[in-house]
Amino acid sequence: MPNSIRTTSNTQTPINTTSATFKAGNSVLCPSVGNGTYTLVQKSKDCLTINIGNVECLYRADGRAYHDNSYALPQLFHNTEANRKAIATLYSGSQTSQRTVIDTTEADDKEAVLISAFDLSDIVCDIESAATVISDIGKLLALIHYEKIDTSTAISMARLTHDTTVTWDDLLQRQVSSIKETLAMTGYGKEGK
Repeated sequence: MPNSIRTTSNTQTPINTTSATFKAGNSVLCPSVGNGTYTLVQKSKDCLTINIGNVECLYRADGRAYHDNSYALPQLFHNTEANRKAIATLYSGSQTSQRTVIDTTEADDKEAVLISAFDLSDIVCDIESAATVISDIGKLLALIHYEKIDTSTAISMARLTHDTTVTWDDLLQRQVSSIKETLAMTGYGKEGK
C-alpha cells in the first residue's frame, strides 16, 4: 500500500483568551445586581466594588465576583451599546427581571419609588430600635418621677439616657437625610422646600 501524505490546515478563528479588564471609574453593567449602570470603585489593590446603598458588591479586575472561585463566569460587562443590547436580549424572554416587585401603590398614585427589601428592612429596624429606646426612656422618667430610684442612680441613668438619645438622634437624622435625597427626585421633594 502506498504511503499517503496527510496535511491538515488550521482554519479555525483564533479565540480571544484575554478577558475584559475593569478599573475604578468604569461604567459597568451587572445584570445579577440590577438593570442599571454602575460605577466601579477601588476597594483595595485587587478588589473593585459597586456600591448600592449600604451594600458593596465585590469584583476582581476580570469581572468575576471577588468571593467566587476562578472558574465562575464574569458578572461585570463594560457599559457599551452592544453589551446593553445583548443583556436586554438575554433577559427579554419570560424572565425580564430577576427581581420580585411588590407594588403597594394605589391606582391614583402619580409617583412611586422602588426601594430594595434590604433598605426597607434597615429602615424598619432603625425605627423599631428607636421606639424601644424611647419606651425605655419613658420608663426611666417614670421611675424618677415616682422617686423609685435614688438621686445618684437617677443622675447616672440620666447621663446614659442623654448619650443614647444623642446617638439615636444622629442615626435617625442620617436615615432621614437618605430618604429625603430619594424624595428630592420626586414631586414630594419639591413640596417640602
